Amino acid sequence: MSDNQSKNMTWRNLALMCFAIVWGFGNVVNNFANQGLQVIVSWILIIGMYFIPYALMVGELGSTFREGKGGVSSWIGTTMGRRLAYLAGWTYWVVHVPYLAQKPQSVMIALSWAVFQDGSIVKSIDPLILQTISLLVFICFVWIASRGITSLKRIGTIAGSSVFVMSLLYILLMITAPAITGIKPATTDMSFKTFIPTFDFAYFTTISMLVFAVGGSEKIAPYINNMKNPSKGFPKGMIALAVMVAISALLGSYAMGMMFDANNLASDLKMNGQYYAFKKLGEYYGLGNIFLILYALSNTTAQISALMISIDAPLKVLLADADSKYIPKALTKTNKYGAPINGYKMVTVLVGILIIIPALGIGDMNSLYNWLLDLNSVVMPMRYLWVFLAYMALRKAAAGKYSSEYKFVKNSKLGFGIGLWCFAFTAFVCIMGMFPKGVETYTSQWYFQITLNVLTPFILIGLGLILPIIAKRTNSTDDLNSSESEDVIA
Repeated sequence: MSDNQSKNMTWRNLALMCFAIVWGFGNVVNNFANQGLQVIVSWILIIGMYFIPYALMVGELGSTFREGKGGVSSWIGTTMGRRLAYLAGWTYWVVHVPYLAQKPQSVMIALSWAVFQDGSIVKSIDPLILQTISLLVFICFVWIASRGITSLKRIGTIAGSSVFVMSLLYILLMITAPAITGIKPATTDMSFKTFIPTFDFAYFTTISMLVFAVGGSEKIAPYINNMKNPSKGFPKGMIALAVMVAISALLGSYAMGMMFDANNLASDLKMNGQYYAFKKLGEYYGLGNIFLILYALSNTTAQISALMISIDAPLKVLLADADSKYIPKALTKTNKYGAPINGYKMVTVLVGILIIIPALGIGDMNSLYNWLLDLNSVVMPMRYLWVFLAYMALRKAAAGKYSSEYKFVKNSKLGFGIGLWCFAFTAFVCIMGMFPKGVETYTSQWYFQITLNVLTPFILIGLGLILPIIAKRTNSTDDLNSSESEDVIA
């Protein structure tokens, strides 16, 4: 295939593909649960001041390092060296540990709604018992993933697409429900002041969830080189993406305000809000639980698929081009199915700890679910920091050192400043997100949660500093010499 033939992606294709990667109905529900209708103004601010520049920076990085197959690791490796590239790759993998720790919960919640059409089953179980079941579920899927079974992942992709379509359908049907069915909005006060956030300490502890929601556009960076006219097409695609995200976020949040009283939200809205929404939607249109059952079944399969992919894919990315200076050779050992079996064991230990320990100090299942979700909003954005570091290094490099078909901004100092803003803002929201939400301050549970919130990121990232020491002691001299030779060549 010629180069011209391969450059056949339009800005519309790019925008739609990235929308499916970045966005989901859970983003609407979780942030509405945090902020109520005030989240509408928050969405406008976060999309304009953070999401758009973030996405456009990713476009420039992808265009500049078009041959880099490792994404952010490649960008960091080229601009800042291989040691930092390893740490970037480690961060990208290890932030999935809290995500994996919550996935078994999500599977059981979705399944219970599909079978019983009721969210009380999971909430009523003792957290330690449920987390033990979650660990067994996780171990089961680690075993399945180690057998190289991929059909479930394909089914999950289809289910994930159907969840996505149903999420958009919810927004459409809920916005039009008053006109079609005559229902009255649950939130009675829709005045201007209802939408304006109170920019206090409590508000800033919730914005990490917003950043968590809009992150991940770096996954589409390799596709910029498949565009017909990257310099014009990519920014158009990203602006179209921002418009689609904004419409979905704003209308979705408004729809949630019509269905749920924004001034009196259920404490389990993060855990069960998606299912409450589809259950009520069916009631509005006289269809019973049909929407709920379809969504719960699709979401069950999609969650299982996401669990398996997240067990396997990030680990393979970390180990695929493993540098023996930094990663012990034992971790790269594969079984007859090609699965990195010792890496799976390491994942199981880390996830097992994060599943069981919180259950010892967090008293109920709803609080435990909310805490794990909030922890994800603290840990996951840490991987975005490497994107902004790579961009700052790119714009600080000598003129002419790197070439790109697309530039976010022409002025290097301005580009560096925008990268620094996004880096500082991300770091700020991660720190603020560590403060517990929905828990009475200075109680034993508050101290327990904030201790875990602070320690977990440091321990997870800190493990990445330990592995090179183990590698140096356990890997053979030949392995290390080979790695050093590659460093010289690079």
